[in-house]
Amino acid sequence: MTISNKLTIFRIFLVPVFVICLLSSNNTLILISCIVFVIASLTDTLDGYLARKRNEVTDFGKFADPIADKILVISAYICLIQTGHILAWGVIIILFREFIVSGLRMAAASKSVVIAADKSGKIKTVIQMISIVMMLLGVYGLFDFSFWKYATYILYYVSILLTLVSGISYIIKNKTILFN
Repeated sequence: MTISNKLTIFRIFLVPVFVICLLSSNNTLILISCIVFVIASLTDTLDGYLARKRNEVTDFGKFADPIADKILVISAYICLIQTGHILAWGVIIILFREFIVSGLRMAAASKSVVIAADKSGKIKTVIQMISIVMMLLGVYGLFDFSFWKYATYILYYVSILLTLVSGISYIIKNKTILFN
């Protein structure tokens, strides 16, 4: 197993730690959840970089990396809904896109085609991760001033828009898989 694949698996194992800390009522644990989220997010960048640099891009990595991202991001958003810091409608749009893209990947896999993450999907994920970190720092009072909160929610809404755009991009680029 490559180091990149190990980092992807590590990211998945960080999610329960992140969730437990985030859902606590202890500000120290909430700050730890933010640190864990940042570490997990950075492993996403690192595993892709290492896989390309070492020429170790694998089908497992193409499959598992986007799933690890989804698990991390969706877990954060669901926790933020539970704590009342974001509304469900945005997360529903994000989930809708993720189910469509995952279904598209399954359809492709049934035809022995692997659909790797494209640039729009990667940008979407980065923006989502940044907005989550900003929410964790701001919504929990670590940066408690209006500008930070407005900037955080603007970035969150931008991530929803990018989610829609990247979902449409995947469908257009892979329409032959869907409609054959």
